[in-house]
Amino acid sequence: MSFHALAAFIALAALAAYVQTITGFAFGLILMAGVALLDVMSLPDAAAVVSALTLVNAATMLTRGWRHIAWREWRLCVVSSVPTIFVGVAMLNWLAAGHIDLLRLILAAVIALASLSVLKSPRPEASPPRGWTYALAGVVSGLMSGLFSAGGPPLVFRFYTSPLTIVTIRETLVSIYALNAVIRLGAVFGSSHPPPASAWWGLLAFPVVMATTAAARRWPPPLPPATLRLAVVVLLIGSALALGLPALPRVFAH
Repeated sequence: MSFHALAAFIALAALAAYVQTITGFAFGLILMAGVALLDVMSLPDAAAVVSALTLVNAATMLTRGWRHIAWREWRLCVVSSVPTIFVGVAMLNWLAAGHIDLLRLILAAVIALASLSVLKSPRPEASPPRGWTYALAGVVSGLMSGLFSAGGPPLVFRFYTSPLTIVTIRETLVSIYALNAVIRLGAVFGSSHPPPASAWWGLLAFPVVMATTAAARRWPPPLPPATLRLAVVVLLIGSALALGLPALPRVFAH
């Protein structure tokens, strides 16, 4: 990885960590979208590094809060997501080997659809959702985690339409992200396509992610939550269009 590519990756990681801290979501999506647009490294290698960075981000956020985790919902999501993480990793390796335009198009579609989850606000008046809906969200989240290290959107949609408090939602989501990242890293290193040593230079973003997360917690932006969510949606939709539109004609040309 060149110096310029590394600098771009670290800057993207800082932006993703900031957004993740203030919204509870979008770390993997923003970082993967930026990597794909700037061609910093291959998507499978980037996904592995993103998984490692997710652990750092989650650990930093959970040092001050883990007592509010909703353990019933946590178990439902984690148990259902583990098998599909391995499926997603296998799909990523297959697509990256000979269907890169299709892979970029899928990533763009995932980003565009996931951006709608950001608009969800907690609904304390809602009825408690049934357990199977959390399990279903876990299945989809595991697949997205395996593919792009970005399993947040299905979980965000499920949790933010529940009567849980915002503190409980954020701590539960971040703890699920952390465990899924550990499982995904195990799947990657157990596969026949582990990232090359050069990709792990991206781990130099660790201190930047930690510092940005701490700064975002201490000095959140002076904007209403609805305005923040809208800004994230605009950022994600713009990234999806920039990533997907060039790949679209090449996919259908084959």
